Amino acid sequence: MTDALHRELLELAQEAARRAGELLRDGRPADLAVARTKSSPIDVVTEMDIAAEKLITDLISGRRPEDGFLGEEGASVEGTSGIRWVIDPLDGTVNYLYGLPTWAVSVAAEQDGETVVGVVAAPMRGETYHAVRGGGAWATGAWEGEQALACRPAPPLDQALVSTGFNYVAHVRTHQAEVAARLIPLLRDIRRGGSAAVDLCDLACGRLDGYYERGLHAWDVAAGDLIAREAGALTGGRPGERPTGDLTVAGTQGLFEPLQRLLEDFGAWHD
Repeated sequence: MTDALHRELLELAQEAARRAGELLRDGRPADLAVARTKSSPIDVVTEMDIAAEKLITDLISGRRPEDGFLGEEGASVEGTSGIRWVIDPLDGTVNYLYGLPTWAVSVAAEQDGETVVGVVAAPMRGETYHAVRGGGAWATGAWEGEQALACRPAPPLDQALVSTGFNYVAHVRTHQAEVAARLIPLLRDIRRGGSAAVDLCDLACGRLDGYYERGLHAWDVAAGDLIAREAGALTGGRPGERPTGDLTVAGTQGLFEPLQRLLEDFGAWHD
């Protein structure tokens, strides 16, 4: 990729995430309704998820009509340019439905299957995080200008703050709770924020030491994974694998492998 294409994709991703975030923040109706459900009756999609994805895909396809798309709410287009956009228009839908602030818009661009640009906008925080492969991770927020992101130094395992998430299918969630119960005595504590994209960016910002979750999709992690790695984190799935739907693990260097080994020992990828 050329630097010019890097900049073009980044600027487009930033604009799309910003505009979708503004729509979600400012346009949330007081009587927000569930439009449909996905994996279970509590895995919901709101009318705003659908509207935000349409805004993003319309904006990007208007500028780059030959690109492909993969979006959580149904956008699936085979492009011809070698660029595919992986979009989660509202990561943390249940938080958004309840009026909780931890939700985000996630926009990533892949070239030939590799993520090269990632942007995560968290409007209720007033923060946006971004990365270009090989260019570090950055954020804008209440501070002046762009701030370079860097993971915390790795603590001993028993002093690590680790975040996770839970599936909306009951038997999977029950097993995840059993894994978390085995982990808690070995860590400083566990957090559950409700947005994989925000968790990965919090790792990049030094607000967490590690993160893991089962059952994620490409759109959940594409942008956040790149941002975390560019801030110095290691990411993967089961030992020797990339992040998959079976398991996503991320952590500071020095913590990643011990956490990954524990999750393997505890069978975190299956019931």
